[in-house]
Amino acid sequence: MSTKSRGSNAERNLIHKFWEKNWAAMRSAGSGSNHYPCPDIVASNNLRKLVLEVKLTTEDKKYFMDKEIEELQEFANLFGGEPYVGIKFFRKDWVFLTLEDLESSGKHFVVTTEIAQRRGLSFEDLINC
Repeated sequence: MSTKSRGSNAERNLIHKFWEKNWAAMRSAGSGSNHYPCPDIVASNNLRKLVLEVKLTTEDKKYFMDKEIEELQEFANLFGGEPYVGIKFFRKDWVFLTLEDLESSGKHFVVTTEIAQRRGLSFEDLINC
């Protein structure tokens, strides 16, 4: 299975998790290839709106391009939503971080398994904040 297919499957599984908890959620068509800022997932429970950039990785760290984070923040500001980065490390549960929790490596933002463990929220914590 290709990396893109695994990532799409992980996004769909995350969408199901939101719906199971009575949150409306959807994947954004063309996220990453659209002219306008477009998060991977938008979810709401009528009280909160979350906008998520999500990644799947088999490594112990994941990099995000500055542009991805800037566009996530821009969309969240215009939409009135809370921006989060979601990461699914290999054989681990989803972890969610605020943009302030990301560390800059100069050209990119990086999340290591250590940062995710220290600062990240579980799915349950995310939807119950």
